[in-house]
Formats: sequence, structure tokens, C-alpha cells
Amino acid sequence: MTYEDDFKVFWQHVEESIKEGTFAKLTMAKTIGKPELKNIFLRPIYGDDGFKVLLKYSFRPKDTEDIEEEMTLVEALPIIKSHLKTFFLTVLLFTTEKDVTFKINKKGIGTLTEGYPTFKNVTQA
Repeated sequence: MTYEDDFKVFWQHVEESIKEGTFAKLTMAKTIGKPELKNIFLRPIYGDDGFKVLLKYSFRPKDTEDIEEEMTLVEALPIIKSHLKTFFLTVLLFTTEKDVTFKINKKGIGTLTEGYPTFKNVTQA
């Protein structure tokens, strides 16, 4: 199984958490090297016009301002995928029911692990 296959399973967890209203946050972490881009976050925005996310790029140099964009989950997926294995090796999904971690190892193999929830409530962006 390739990491892409495991990521599809991971993304199903993301979609399910949104449908259930338990999605709290998604974070890309464990950078490759020391790029200026430190993290990418997705925060939920539940509104009358449907579910959206606030995508935030966080940078290492403190003088570089973070970039935030509001978008749909469908629009966020290719951005997240494009940063996998190029800038980040880990993606963490935080829900109010469980935390799900997707990791890519040095051999390019993906793994999924579940843990106890970090968040008790959903906080909107």
C-alpha cells in the first residue's frame, strides 16, 4: 500500500468528522529540512452557506506574516496533498471524538494511528 492509499483513508476520517460536526482542527507538521513554511492549519467555519475551512500558512521567520484563506474542503485537499512528502511528513486530525495521525516514513510508506481526543469542543475560526 502506498502512502497515497493511506492518505485517502485519512481524508475519509476528515470528511466523516465534518459530517458529524466533530472536526476541530487539522495540522500539517514535521517539516522536511528547515523551510520557511512551519505549519499549515485548517480550522472549521460552520455557517449558513455550508462548511468551509480557514487555511492558515504559518512561517518560521517571525517577521513573515501568516497567510489565511477561507475555502471549501474540496479546495483545501489539493493544497494539503501538494505539501505531503515535499514539505511535511505528518498530518494530524483533531476531532472531539479522537485524534488521527497520518505519517509518511523515510521509505515513503504511510501509517495511520488513532488516539484520545485533544479537543473537547469545536472552536470555529
